[in-house]
Amino acid sequence: MHFVRSKGILSSRNGMNLYRGCSHGCIYCDSRSKCYHIEHDFEDIEVKENAVELLEAALRRKRRKCMIGTGSMTDPYIPLEAKLENLRKSLELIYKYGFGFTVITKSDLVLRDLNLLKKINERAKCVVQMTLTTCDEELCRKIEPNVSTTKRRSEVLNILRDAGIPTVVWLSPILPFINDTEENISGILDICINAKVYGIICFGMGMTLREGNREYFYRQLEQDFPHLMQKYINKYGSKYIVDSPYNEELMKLFYEKCEANGIVHNNEQIFKYLSEFDEKERTEQLSFWDMQG
Repeated sequence: MHFVRSKGILSSRNGMNLYRGCSHGCIYCDSRSKCYHIEHDFEDIEVKENAVELLEAALRRKRRKCMIGTGSMTDPYIPLEAKLENLRKSLELIYKYGFGFTVITKSDLVLRDLNLLKKINERAKCVVQMTLTTCDEELCRKIEPNVSTTKRRSEVLNILRDAGIPTVVWLSPILPFINDTEENISGILDICINAKVYGIICFGMGMTLREGNREYFYRQLEQDFPHLMQKYINKYGSKYIVDSPYNEELMKLFYEKCEANGIVHNNEQIFKYLSEFDEKERTEQLSFWDMQG
């Protein structure tokens, strides 16, 4: 890891990245794409050493409460977070100032902060988003080698359900000829049904590849799925959108199971839900002492 000082922490849409780069090792990671301008080695995590103080200053300045989000570029629950606790410190500030929170993760480290997530959700709103790609534990260890396996993520979703914290699942990416099977999609949907997730985000059965992540993905294919690398090159070449040949039937299965079980599957509706701040009526007017914490 290496440290940098940053000029700001919140984007125009109130998203934050405490870290840049990742150690999860997912073979399909879009964040490796050159368009994001991560100039250092991807596994050499860049830590914004002044992120927490920047966040507090930003929250103090805001006139209206909102949802604060993280995880779209780098999962904040990478192993390094267990040592640095920058996200936990950020959650304490988000609770202190009465904001809402949402995170995208693949790690059970999120449970370390369960007490804070519950407090945020009781006062305002907290949503945990979790990515699920495969029900096959062996395959999971191949395509997402350094994160909690699907079985463990399923357990996390159930724990969050029992704690009253709403969840959203990202059914993405679906890698052609690897995890694009009816058995896999149905299995993931069963996990979501059991966990009573609010919604499932799905952009179709497939993935995206662009300069930077494409080269890494092909190298990993050559290592773990050598019979597939040439097949990918022949079929998809340098395409950005890489659709599964089974997209139509798998999406039909997806829609049918979601509708039958009351799971929201309209991406626009889910993103609106994630961005809407929902301060509980009983805490609309925080006292001076609440704010001072």
